Amino acid sequence: MTSTEWQKSSFSGNVENCVEVRTVGSLLELRESDEGHLALRTTPAALASLLHGVKAGEFDHHA
Repeated sequence: MTSTEWQKSSFSGNVENCVEVRTVGSLLELRESDEGHLALRTTPAALASLLHGVKAGEFDHHA
């Protein structure tokens, strides 16, 4: 299983507390840069569904 380097948003600047993403084979991994030993592995479709729900406000009642 091949993987790419961790990438962070250009909006993060030089700070070390941001969300990073990389591909591992056909999956995606996400982590917080300040907790680099913990990573969430998911499919691109599942992440897209989550992001769509966040943008649509589906989780606002949890705030």
